Amino acid sequence: MSQQSPRELAEGDPFGAATLPYGVFSPADAPDRRRIGVRYGDRVLDASAAAAAHGSAHADLLDRPTLNPLLAAGRPVWQAVRAEVRGWLDDGPLLPLEDVTLHLPFEVADYVDFYASEHHATNVGRIFRPDSEPLTPNWKHLPIGYHGRAGTVVVSGTDVVRPQGQRKAPGDAVPSFGPSLRLDIEAEVGFVVGTPAPANTPVALGDFREHVFGVCLVNDWSARDVQAWEYVPLGPFLGKSFATSVSAWITPLDAFDEARTAPPERTYPLLPYLDDSAAEPGGIDLRIEVTINGETVSRPPFASMYWTAAQQLAHMTVNGASLRTGDFFASGTVSGPEPDQRGCLLELTEGKGPYLADGDVVTLTAWAPGPGGARIGLGEVTGRVVPDRGAATP
Repeated sequence: MSQQSPRELAEGDPFGAATLPYGVFSPADAPDRRRIGVRYGDRVLDASAAAAAHGSAHADLLDRPTLNPLLAAGRPVWQAVRAEVRGWLDDGPLLPLEDVTLHLPFEVADYVDFYASEHHATNVGRIFRPDSEPLTPNWKHLPIGYHGRAGTVVVSGTDVVRPQGQRKAPGDAVPSFGPSLRLDIEAEVGFVVGTPAPANTPVALGDFREHVFGVCLVNDWSARDVQAWEYVPLGPFLGKSFATSVSAWITPLDAFDEARTAPPERTYPLLPYLDDSAAEPGGIDLRIEVTINGETVSRPPFASMYWTAAQQLAHMTVNGASLRTGDFFASGTVSGPEPDQRGCLLELTEGKGPYLADGDVVTLTAWAPGPGGARIGLGEVTGRVVPDRGAATP
């Protein structure tokens, strides 16, 4: 019986020639040398070696320990390299995925997290403000977000240490300090910026593709007890900044052309810089699955998001803020209208818990429909919760 070639993929494999996500890896025989790779099934194409062997004009961009130089090169180069990679699949060096070490694929410049799911915002509003309207008055007029911490964005597979901080239950007279007792997940989708924009040059909705290189999954871990005590009046801080896990693979934005979908109908008129009624469909039909210790707990649909990534980028820069290569922004928790489509434990348990225990392993996976019935995959995001390291109380 003949053995299947590594260049032949099983039917339905989400990492076929229509996907081709980029990452950074170290091979087993050179653990200190990071290089750019492209995932193909359960293999990694050594893009650096393939580019050199084929005399590619882009060989220098691919012979780097990070994706940032490729990101900065701009969309025409991204498209040219993607076309070359498809040609290299026939004879380029393919390494077993299990034999390489994966790294954070790009150097994060800035990190912004949004709050773009109406279902999530409504559910959380009902939990936190049961006697008020669940959505704040501004929610349907602008994409709400906060500036996160770039230095704690970590690659999938990195352990997440239970964070410590202040917490105060409603019945407590004073706050206490210690490890979070309400550690949570947030299933999100992230967007990686390639082409920069100088200060005072807002990025219009129609220029989204010129600036955003690719898409990945995100788990924005959250310490709900720390967050609840600190977030008034300025919003998330220590309850969010300890870890944000991202995939080791960045799927090019162009791979999702077949998955484009219109966002939900707007219930309020939008200001011109956010009005996408005449733009290409800004939603993406991503089907996400969340598992904890191997058990599926949720299947959030990204197509249900009220605010699109293009609107988020436009809002992020409309005040004159610059855009840098390696800037990274995430959608906020993805939740759908059904109980089994909620993207965090806060919603899934209606605030009652249980939350994550030490040793729990959380994994996010996702795919989108592609050309000819193909599936477009996003690299998984996995993180294991480990106990706090016993830092002394300040």
